[in-house]
Amino acid sequence: MNHVFTAAAFLFCALTAEGISQPQKGGDMPSFYAQTVKTIDGKSKSLSEYTGSVLLVVNTASECGYTRQYETLEKLYRRYKDRGLKILAFPSNDFGAQEPGSDEEIKTFCTTTYDVTFDLFSKISVKGGDMHPLYTFLTTKSGFDGEIKWNFNKFLVGRDGTVAARYGSKVEPLSDELIAKLEELLGR
Repeated sequence: MNHVFTAAAFLFCALTAEGISQPQKGGDMPSFYAQTVKTIDGKSKSLSEYTGSVLLVVNTASECGYTRQYETLEKLYRRYKDRGLKILAFPSNDFGAQEPGSDEEIKTFCTTTYDVTFDLFSKISVKGGDMHPLYTFLTTKSGFDGEIKWNFNKFLVGRDGTVAARYGSKVEPLSDELIAKLEELLGR
């Protein structure tokens, strides 16, 4: 039997069993990994590059009461990166105009103020008519549907691209509830 066909059939069956729908017209799989984003340096990046990692996706802002979470996000990342955690931060100016800076200014702020080493992406919209397709997926097709209410909402994504949990702004990155779910996902 053709190994490529067997692997593709296995992947299709595994994804279907996980509740991910079949490909739509044009062959695009409506999943987390189908998304393309821009890095903070302006380069296109497919989220499929993160296949096999556990991800924490966060919408961020530099002038918010929760901005200090950059520090705990970095601590979380350093603690778990060797076990497969990646943190993906998406700056957004959607709430109270608390992210007015350019991508370059955001990067400088994050690296000099909080020594951020996890992945930063270009500023996007996480709500409204100009919502980025990633956040359209996260808020309408992830199983954790509902609009983003403020900065520093968090989505935990398993190694297979399935969204496994969602946390509001008040949930600290090093909270017991987030750590427990993260440990579970990293153990799989």
